[in-house]
Amino acid sequence: MAGGWITDAHRHLGVLPAYPFYGGPPVAPAIGSRATIGELLADLDRERTERALVIPNYGVPDPAVAFSFNELCVEAAGKDDRIVAALWVSPRPEDAALTDEALKLAGEPGVRALKLSFLLGGRASDPACKPQLDRIFATARENDLVVHVHTSPGAASDIDEVGKLVEAYASEVKLHLVHFGGGMSGHIKLVGGRFFDWIAAGKQVYTDLSWAIGFTPRWLAEEISRRGIGHDRVLFASDEPWGDHSGELAKLTAVVGDGELAGHVFRSTFEVLYGPKKGK
Repeated sequence: MAGGWITDAHRHLGVLPAYPFYGGPPVAPAIGSRATIGELLADLDRERTERALVIPNYGVPDPAVAFSFNELCVEAAGKDDRIVAALWVSPRPEDAALTDEALKLAGEPGVRALKLSFLLGGRASDPACKPQLDRIFATARENDLVVHVHTSPGAASDIDEVGKLVEAYASEVKLHLVHFGGGMSGHIKLVGGRFFDWIAAGKQVYTDLSWAIGFTPRWLAEEISRRGIGHDRVLFASDEPWGDHSGELAKLTAVVGDGELAGHVFRSTFEVLYGPKKGK
């Protein structure tokens, strides 16, 4: 499966300005960032990526930068049907006007997800964020979109906090938990039961294993086999340019092989989440 054309459920478009992260000099660490649709398409060809979810690049502490790439991602989806777009949205009340503008694009052809992260501020349990969260998830429900959520704000696992979104919204909206918990504690909590408990409870929860710690993919695959559920809830994601496509592909291929689970991970689950909207 991985030797042929595959799907990628998480990659970014747009070049960020250099920033003095962690008190150091201004740097631009995501050296594979792409500014144009043509550069993105060349990467997909080189990688043999058949379809991809493309998300505005973000990471510097200025949400306006991420918002500024929304129209570029929508344009990319309109230019080539191998690409579907996610819109950057924010739970922070101070970003409400920018989020309102972003949500006006939710019905555009090719838009299949809303990207939500607390990396730039806010918390799932913060009452000040609830009006924006309600609006984001309501828009996703109305437009048959996935909500794509980063699970390690501040570079630390925060699955207890992000899990509140699963409990509140995932009965009605598909929720993609990026990075499978985002660290050791998140991985153990999820594989140890929580991920499967949510599935058994009817939550529409999905995930990818980009950035996952070494033991995690093996353990998750074994638990999927043992429990008999979850095989259709895991996607391949490169997180380019912050991740490494070839490394992530090798990691996941070593675990899922080329059988039924590989078919779900590399192709069919992407179509469930990010394929054509219902009725289209």
